[in-house]
Amino acid sequence: MSHIAPLIPENAPFTAPQRAWLNGWLAAYFGADGATIAAAAAPAAAPAEPEEDFPWHDPALPLEERLTLAQGRKRERRLMAAMAQLDCGQCGYLCRTYAEAIASGAEASLSRCVPGGKETARALKELMEQAPTAPVLLAAPAAASATRAPAPARFALARPLNGAGSEKDTRHVVFDIAGSGLRYEVGDSFGVQAANCPELVADVIDCLGADAAQEVDCPDGSRRRLIEALRLVCDIGRPSDAAIEVLASRAPDHGESQRLQALAEGYPGAQPEDADLLDLLRAFPSARPPVQELVSALGVLQPRLYSIASSPSAVAGEVHLTVAAVRYQKHGRLRKGIASTFLAERAAAGAEVPVFVQAAHGFRLPPDGGAPIIMIGPGTGIAPFRAFLQERRARGAAGRNWLFFGDQRRSCDFLYEEEFRGYQRDGLLSRLDCAFSRDQAERVYVQHRMRESSAELWSWLEDGAALYVCGAARMARDVDAALAAIVARQGRRSLGEAKAYLAALSRDRRYLRDVY
Repeated sequence: MSHIAPLIPENAPFTAPQRAWLNGWLAAYFGADGATIAAAAAPAAAPAEPEEDFPWHDPALPLEERLTLAQGRKRERRLMAAMAQLDCGQCGYLCRTYAEAIASGAEASLSRCVPGGKETARALKELMEQAPTAPVLLAAPAAASATRAPAPARFALARPLNGAGSEKDTRHVVFDIAGSGLRYEVGDSFGVQAANCPELVADVIDCLGADAAQEVDCPDGSRRRLIEALRLVCDIGRPSDAAIEVLASRAPDHGESQRLQALAEGYPGAQPEDADLLDLLRAFPSARPPVQELVSALGVLQPRLYSIASSPSAVAGEVHLTVAAVRYQKHGRLRKGIASTFLAERAAAGAEVPVFVQAAHGFRLPPDGGAPIIMIGPGTGIAPFRAFLQERRARGAAGRNWLFFGDQRRSCDFLYEEEFRGYQRDGLLSRLDCAFSRDQAERVYVQHRMRESSAELWSWLEDGAALYVCGAARMARDVDAALAAIVARQGRRSLGEAKAYLAALSRDRRYLRDVY
């Protein structure tokens, strides 16, 4: 005889899908028969709720504008608006589920959003200090976090893509994923769990006056030697507020302690700005906490995501990336991007690196191979479009392909030039428009090339073209403004009507952006 499973009351603070999920789980747990489970799980008795909109979920919008759009919403939605809006998974969640986990108390760290950085962490802290506007609802466990299963893949090479005279160091990176169990589709991203620079780690240990071989408990729960903890586990490039507070509490110099506390609390003008751990240790020589106390307060080093630049149909068993090695001067010394210089300088051919595939959220080719596509990808934003073209060729897709590419100089910064010129010659690439900003006195960017081809671009859109943008958020905003102007002029619409047209394209999955 089966037991009757309890049901979640209709007036309980859950949405219909959440109540349905919980009812189904309770039915299964209490051993109800199929009919009872079906009845318990069915949300038919509950009125259909309108789909919630997230107008701030646009990575091209500035933080302040996103927060403004979320005003008046419940706390978890305002927290979501403070995220970078990339749904990149580097934090272990999606933007929405990370916000919900913070609001519910399930996640204590406010600094897991890698692309949002300190700006996001500060905003989250301020929002959490405010009173919530509505009760926090429990999210269904099935949607609690982004799926991510790291697996070892063999690093093959990082070949320079820039020519002599370039101010950039962009690499064509190849991973061998044969036998790893990893699968991907064009449009997906590749997560790389990089290690901190050994020289930086050695300098931090030297500043601390610590023993590199001493064992410490790491913020990820493991126990390692200090040198391994700082190289593989701890985020020393973006010290957490908790770590800065530890430094402040252990600085006997009162002035140093106050300045560190101001940094931890995010006071405007607090210096040194954008400091890594070594910067802080050098700027505040009296702040020397017990090593274990400091290590415990540091955040966990998060993976970095890169748009995949290859199609599995074209290069089976491999993943290609297009990576710009980040190097710059800050506070009197050379600073390096953690993952980019790991790939460009430190990863050895044949070495195993923990990696994972992050599935795209809609950034996919049209299912109809006959549909035309327009791709706008300056700099490393070219990556997914190299994959798109490889995939369209492998599928035998008949649709027209138009690529806008931009960089600094044609002579040394035309990434994958031979490949794209070949696609032009054989007809795969219907149009290739380039903008090299420093080849003339006036700076020219991809949005300028778009405006020059306004009539034809409009014609492609009216013919059903899907439009894709990949690259930096500032570029994406400029491209969006150019598109709105083109639609307004060519479509004889007001600017407001043009923006509504682009919003409709976005809802129809015909205007998609991969922005960082």
